[in-house]
Amino acid sequence: MNKIKYIIAREFLTRVQRKSFWVLALLGPFLIASVIVLPVYFASLEDKEIKVIAVVDSSRVFVDRIPETKNLKFRYVENVNIARFIKNFQQEGYWGVLYISHVVTYSPNSVILFSHGQPGLAIKYHIENALKKEIEHRILQANGIEGLDKTLQALKSNVNLRMIKLDDQGNQKDSNTTLAMIVGYTSGFLIYLFIFLFGSQVMRGVIEEKTNRIIEVIVSSVRPFELMMGKIIGVAGVAILQFILWTGITFMLVSVGREALFPDLKRESSSLMMQQNVLQPEATKTIDSSQVSGESEGALTAHAVFEAIRQIDFVVILSSFLFFFLGGYLLYGALFAAIGSLVDNEADTQQFMLPVTIPLILAIYVMINTINNPDSALSFWFSMIPLTSPIVMMVQIPFGVPYWEVAVSMILLIAAFVFFTWFSAKIYRTAILMYGKQISYKEIWKWFKHS
Repeated sequence: MNKIKYIIAREFLTRVQRKSFWVLALLGPFLIASVIVLPVYFASLEDKEIKVIAVVDSSRVFVDRIPETKNLKFRYVENVNIARFIKNFQQEGYWGVLYISHVVTYSPNSVILFSHGQPGLAIKYHIENALKKEIEHRILQANGIEGLDKTLQALKSNVNLRMIKLDDQGNQKDSNTTLAMIVGYTSGFLIYLFIFLFGSQVMRGVIEEKTNRIIEVIVSSVRPFELMMGKIIGVAGVAILQFILWTGITFMLVSVGREALFPDLKRESSSLMMQQNVLQPEATKTIDSSQVSGESEGALTAHAVFEAIRQIDFVVILSSFLFFFLGGYLLYGALFAAIGSLVDNEADTQQFMLPVTIPLILAIYVMINTINNPDSALSFWFSMIPLTSPIVMMVQIPFGVPYWEVAVSMILLIAAFVFFTWFSAKIYRTAILMYGKQISYKEIWKWFKHS
């Protein structure tokens, strides 16, 4: 057994010294940090271009009824030939032309916006909502209930559902379903990806040594079981190193990006909180979102995102991720090593890969179901089955799981790793020195029964 450490060191150093490892180890955190920081930054950017739109209203009922915004201005034009005007509106300084037909009240498609640039959804919804409100107002006015529209507007309110989770002792804790969904899905999918990535490295390493006949020299000095375990643990060391690098560098890049792209975030978010406290609405009052400036909306968005990230219990998430990733990898790594010993080239692995990949694919489907219903019986049982628990349990943990369920899942995963390592070793020690023969499942079963 002392020879395993030399095999582990060889497998670890061989992979760590490759340029591809360091490229992936450094490029991965940049991609993850970019996905976290850049969308928030772009969402907080203010559109400084002022778009002036000429309004040709043949119905003459929407004049001065479309509200302007900081970046959107409307100029009402009369007595023009619309066909001629849309050819020359840019020369007159307009970004676009909004044509409103006189049949707009009973023909919704009679409103057309002409522009050389592609209008965004914000422009589309702003114009549609303004015209819709004016039409509704006029219909109510025509039916003698002019004041009803103001009453209906006053009745409209925004509701933000706050969720509080109670434990068995009645203690309260804020629950963020969206955040739990993102963390759970990301963790589960990364485990799925890493199991395939590093498990395939074990399989390719076995196939390469078997094809080059190096394995004949190696097994003359070490037992096949020691060789298999050395490969699995060596690649596991590479995975742990890459995980540590990804975690550390990603945290550093997110922190640097936050300070560089949002230097005034702390000051602006404090100002926003003070404004919200001073302007706290009464139960029957609402604040229109249009009253919030572009800078405040951007600061509020960035503050909300980074505040949500701060609420994540990274100690629990990262430690759980590390355990279930290692447990899942070691379990599947043993199976991948056995598959590599059964074939002479990678193309022949397909017939043996299917039984191994089916549980992982099932785990992905159950993971999606778990996001929608984390307390379902399906999620519970698949979080206990060792072949699927590394993915499904990692999705459940951010939503909150009883400690006993996590403990049982961990114990079963460890027991399954021991069993599948013993099972794979029986296949590995026989198949590793077999060449040029198509091995069937019947033969594998004979090896398994052989003491």
